[in-house]
Amino acid sequence: MSKTITELFNEAENRYLQPEELQALSGYVDSLPVRLDVYKRLRDQEAPLMQKVADQLQGSLPQEPVSNIERSLKQALLLLRTCAMAMLLDDEALVEEKLVTWTRKMVQAYGTQQINRVLYRLLQENLQTLFVASDLALLERPMTQAESAFIGEQPPASS
Repeated sequence: MSKTITELFNEAENRYLQPEELQALSGYVDSLPVRLDVYKRLRDQEAPLMQKVADQLQGSLPQEPVSNIERSLKQALLLLRTCAMAMLLDDEALVEEKLVTWTRKMVQAYGTQQINRVLYRLLQENLQTLFVASDLALLERPMTQAESAFIGEQPPASS
């Protein structure tokens, strides 16, 4: 769950929630049916979605070894599942904690930046055929958060 909502539940042990806190909680609860629907549709469509992406990827990059394409597809599955859970829980930290560092290391170790760039673009294009814009908007934040690690971009240097 998002840090804000988790904090609200923790605070509720000590006191009643303030109106603005109740409003934040209400917003999350009100959005939950839509989030659940998007999550379930993504879960149910994962296999055909990823098969279509895999076929397009091999067609776009016929020179790439199958082992590299398979590795990138497995990483994309992890990315998609983690982003779906982050969207469902409205938890921005989940993507960072569970995906970004590991993905960045894998991309560097195997040099799959080019494959992953094409793969991410194909995944986004195919997601647009499955979901309406408002549903995609729910997935946008976690997907964007995961994108730079998946395509091999380095994080900004700390000051």
